[in-house]
Amino acid sequence: MKNCLLFVCVLFSTTLIAQEFFSGIGTSKRVGILNGNFNPAEFANLSSKMELQFFATSINFSNNKIGFGDFAGDADLEDLIFIGDEPVNVRIDTEIAGPGFAFRQGKWGFAVTSKAYGKLNLVDIDVNIGDAIANNGINSILNSTTLNGNFNQRIIGTTYGEMGFSVARSLWETAKYKLNAGATFKLLFPGSYANFGMDQFQGTVTRVGGNSVLTNSNATLNIAYSGSLGNNFSNFDSYSDSVFGDLNGFGADLGITFSIKDEKGGFKFNSGISVRNIGAMTFNDADNLSTNYTLSIQGIESLNLSQFENVESLQEIEQILLDSGFVTAISQNNNFKVKLPTVLNAYADLQLIPNLNLSLFLQQKITDDANNDQVTAQNVITFTPRLSLKHFEIYTPLSQTEIAGFNAGVGFRFYGFFIGSNSVMTALLNDSKQADFYLGYRLGLGKI
Repeated sequence: MKNCLLFVCVLFSTTLIAQEFFSGIGTSKRVGILNGNFNPAEFANLSSKMELQFFATSINFSNNKIGFGDFAGDADLEDLIFIGDEPVNVRIDTEIAGPGFAFRQGKWGFAVTSKAYGKLNLVDIDVNIGDAIANNGINSILNSTTLNGNFNQRIIGTTYGEMGFSVARSLWETAKYKLNAGATFKLLFPGSYANFGMDQFQGTVTRVGGNSVLTNSNATLNIAYSGSLGNNFSNFDSYSDSVFGDLNGFGADLGITFSIKDEKGGFKFNSGISVRNIGAMTFNDADNLSTNYTLSIQGIESLNLSQFENVESLQEIEQILLDSGFVTAISQNNNFKVKLPTVLNAYADLQLIPNLNLSLFLQQKITDDANNDQVTAQNVITFTPRLSLKHFEIYTPLSQTEIAGFNAGVGFRFYGFFIGSNSVMTALLNDSKQADFYLGYRLGLGKI
């Protein structure tokens, strides 16, 4: 368990990567497949008659504990992440957009896209229980700490792929205005999954003989795993080896856009609203298992938390708990369904003067990250001033994220190539708690 908790610290220190995916470029005036990923109605606004997407990759890290300035100090990251009273939240998310093709014909727009996702998230981990497992409670001022969590603490890892089929149409168009609607229908290919949830956890952590022990404890646990992440969900290979599984789920995006045209055929104002990632996928690997347990430690009984220090898999955690005799299974399923991270996206892009635009983007999650069957998402709001020429763009996303707070970045587009970060400026000038990187290439063919 220590390795699972500290993997996020190791990854942060070695790769330095975070944000919402493709911030800034996803609302570019050069409308392409990335815009359609934010809102499928944008496929009826394609800037080129056809577009080929070769690749696009976004890797994101966000946390609420460790900043860039901490790397200059002497303290260990595993000590810092469990300091204070605020629960630990960490999001490590990767999206890889594979080959895609889109085209526009008259009032219609169509696209076929492919993506792969990998996620490792810590959700509302109590600093005291985390410190007890990772550090034997060395951050605790007292030898005994009483815990009373009225929320679900989760460690979740997942990989899955998708194929998207999009259609959009202009519903109403005049010389000045345009209204579109669109939809993307997704085939989902669940790869692997691991979830450890500990809800309504109560107990006392005490240091005894150099170890941390848990007494007087009650909780409801969920332990679920499928594929390679059940064997080890702190190892990168467990994610890269199992991205695409068999077809076993469906999803959808729905959206509308409204635009005010300029004299050159572009837009003075473009706006949209969409609901993305509606749907779920079922994991049914041969080694699948999702079990709900009750945990009860009473009287003079105690559980030595040092047993979890070098654990690397959920099966090991589950076996230690079963061997202790403190857990009782209340339900079990071999196949289980996991919900996609449904979000509401809304945005508006205004041309202030020729070639200078300002956009506002909002991402609001609709689902609850505390649910054990839920893939997580973040709430984000981003302002992006943008210098936009025909073949070149430079933009500065200014974001407020749910986990890491405020960040500022920069991005560039040259013809179909783009590269950017949502947090590089904050990281260089301030003590940012997130980092990210994205890049990609697409080719537009034919004039509208």
